Amino acid sequence: MRGVGVLRRLTEAGGTLSPSALERATGLARSTVDRITATLARMGYVRLDARDVVLAPHVMELGNAYLAALRLPALLGAHADALADELDESVSLAVADLDGIRFIHQATRRRALSVSFRIGDLLPAERTAPGPLFATGWTEPDWARWRARRAADPQDTAFPAVPPQQTAGDDEAAFTERVERARRDGWALDDQLIEPGLVAVSVPVRDPATGRPVCVASVVSHTSRHSAADLRTSLLPRLRTAVAAMEADLRTAPPPEPGPPPSGLATWTTASKHELGRDFVESLARGLTVLTAFGAGRSALPLTEVSRATGLSRATARRALLTHEHLGLVRAHPDRTFTLTPRVLDLGFPPLSRTTLPRLAEPHLRALAARLHEPTAMALLTEDGTEIQYTAGAGTSRVLTVHITVGARLPATATSLGRVLLADNSPAFPEIRAQGYALVDEELESGLRSIAVPVRDRTGRAVAAVCVATHAARRTLESCVTDVLPALHTTAAHIQTDLHAASRFTPIPPT
Repeated sequence: MRGVGVLRRLTEAGGTLSPSALERATGLARSTVDRITATLARMGYVRLDARDVVLAPHVMELGNAYLAALRLPALLGAHADALADELDESVSLAVADLDGIRFIHQATRRRALSVSFRIGDLLPAERTAPGPLFATGWTEPDWARWRARRAADPQDTAFPAVPPQQTAGDDEAAFTERVERARRDGWALDDQLIEPGLVAVSVPVRDPATGRPVCVASVVSHTSRHSAADLRTSLLPRLRTAVAAMEADLRTAPPPEPGPPPSGLATWTTASKHELGRDFVESLARGLTVLTAFGAGRSALPLTEVSRATGLSRATARRALLTHEHLGLVRAHPDRTFTLTPRVLDLGFPPLSRTTLPRLAEPHLRALAARLHEPTAMALLTEDGTEIQYTAGAGTSRVLTVHITVGARLPATATSLGRVLLADNSPAFPEIRAQGYALVDEELESGLRSIAVPVRDRTGRAVAAVCVATHAARRTLESCVTDVLPALHTTAAHIQTDLHAASRFTPIPPT
C-alpha cells in the first residue's frame, strides 16, 4: 500500500519528485521512502536521477496490462484516430471509474492550442460530456458516493488533470438534469464545464450483449472553432457514424487469444531480495507483479491462475489481490475471478503517455556518455532520406570533443547514423544491414570517427539511430567495434525496451 502510494504521488506530481518531497507527500519516514524507491528502481519503474525520483517508462507495463485486458483501445482506437483525422479535432475514448471518467485512448491534434488530456487522466463526471452518459446507469449508492465526494472536495483537488473548481459548479439538480437529458437523447455536451473555451460532444459505445455503455467516444474542440450548438449540428452526426462502426466491430470481434503469462517473477524477486537485502521490499515487488498477470485474453483470472502466472504461492497471490482490491486496483467477482480496474492507470501512466522518443533516449544516452567518456547522439532520417536530424545527445567534459546540436542536420550518407538508417530502409549499404552497425572513419571531418546502431519500434522498423563519436587518436577502428559497439548495442536495447512499453497504446512522436 505504501509503494502504491509513492507511485500515485509521483503520478500526481507529473512524474518527478525529490525523496524529501515524497516524504512530505506520503507522510512516510525517509527510510521507508528510500527502501520503496530502491525497490521500484530495481523493478525499472522509477529512475534515481541525481536528487530526484523519476517515473520510468517500464512502469507503463502496469497500465498496459489493464488496457490489454480491456481490449477496447485495440478494437476501437483506429476508429477514433480516423475520426480525428476526418474532423481535424481531438477524439477520446473514456471509461467509467467510480464517480469519474478515465481516458483510455486519445487522438489529439498537434496544434498551438490543443487539448492536453492524457491516457489515464481522471476527471469528475459532472464536469464532462461522458459523465452524464455513464451516470444514466448509476445506482443510489453511486449517487451517494458522488455526493460525498463533492461535499468533501468541492474544488476537485483530487483530480489533478482539471483546473480547480472556482465556483460552486454544477449543483445536484443541474447534473441530474444533464443525466436525464443524456438518457433521453443518447448523447451529451460539455459546454465549457472544465474550463472556459473547451467544448465536447459525447456518444456512448454500447456492449452488443447488454446494451450498457462500455466506453464513451468524445469529440473535443474549443469555442474559437466550434460552439456547443455547432458540435451538435456539424460533428455529432459523424461521431454517431463512427460509434456505429465501433459497435459493429465489438459484435464481430473474435474472442481474444490469451497471451503468454509472465514467467520467473517470483524467482526474480527472491534473487533481488538476496542481493539487496533490506533495501529491497519483496512484498511490494511481488504485489506489483501480480498486476502484470493480467493482459490480452487474460482479463478475468481466478486465484489459481494468478498464482501460476506469477510463480507466487496461492497465499501470497491472495494477499496481494485482496490488498489491490482494498486500493481499488482490482475487482473481485462472484465467480471467484479478479479483474483490473481503470485505477491501475493511476500508477504512472498519464505523465508518460505524452512522452517523446528523445525524452525516452536522453537518460540512456547520458549513461552511455558517462560510461565511455565520449559524446553520444540520436538522430532520425528526414522525410526525403537525404539528411539526418539530431534529436537528442549527451556530451562529455573532454577538451577535444564533438558538439552535437539538437535540430542540426547533416548529409545522411556521410554519417554513421545516416548509413545505418539508410541500410535499414533501402537497398543501400547491404554490408551495414548484415552486420547491424555502421562505422565511419574521418569521412565527415578529419579525425572524427563514429559508430552507430539502429533503434527499432514494436514492428521492428528502424525509427532512429544512436551513435558514439570519438577522435581517431583516442580509439582505433578495432576498439570502436570491440569496446564501444557492445555498450552501444546495450543502450539501443534499453531505449527500445522503453519505446516498446510506452508505445503499446499511445503513439510516441520521434521528435
